[in-house]
Amino acid sequence: MKPDDIGKAYDQITHLWDDKVFNASNGIEQHKRAFTFLEQKGKALDVGCGRTGRFIELLLHEGFEPEGLDISSEMVKLARQRHPAIRFYQQDICQWRSSEKYDLITAWDSIWHIPLDQQKPVLGYLVESLNTNGVLIFSFGGTQEETTHVDDFMGPQVYYSSLGVTGFLKLFLSLDCICRHLEFEEYPGTHAYLIVQKC
Repeated sequence: MKPDDIGKAYDQITHLWDDKVFNASNGIEQHKRAFTFLEQKGKALDVGCGRTGRFIELLLHEGFEPEGLDISSEMVKLARQRHPAIRFYQQDICQWRSSEKYDLITAWDSIWHIPLDQQKPVLGYLVESLNTNGVLIFSFGGTQEETTHVDDFMGPQVYYSSLGVTGFLKLFLSLDCICRHLEFEEYPGTHAYLIVQKC
């Protein structure tokens, strides 16, 4: 699947994140854990921000200056309606580039949709976009090996990829990052997340 296909798929399912049906606490405690490793709270970026604004609101509450990015035009439209004062980018993270530097970048349940061959360059760019001692938190498929698959669990077919646990850890070591936290949320399920800090 092409990145545009992911955006179009999410355009069709914005209702799944409606306030009445979505668990707005999803990922919140994990982000609070990430904040504990920070020495300062300046700019922050939410990659794959979606429509809920839950991380934007958390970041604002914690004293960050957040921005959001999503490939889905509908998600960005709804995000702007909820937070009109926040800057949102309707962009493909595989191609997007910014001159900004961030103290925190989150990519919760988002970059697992990018092509497998883009995982390393995208994560490398996100680390590059951090200030020294900045923190990246992201969720991923906690498989043993590199993997890809497509499913229609949410309705339209959606692509997923993962470098696998060892692959991600090796990558961040090569990027001069410290792994601050790795957790499988419901082991033996494969939903996992990493908190890494740029040296």
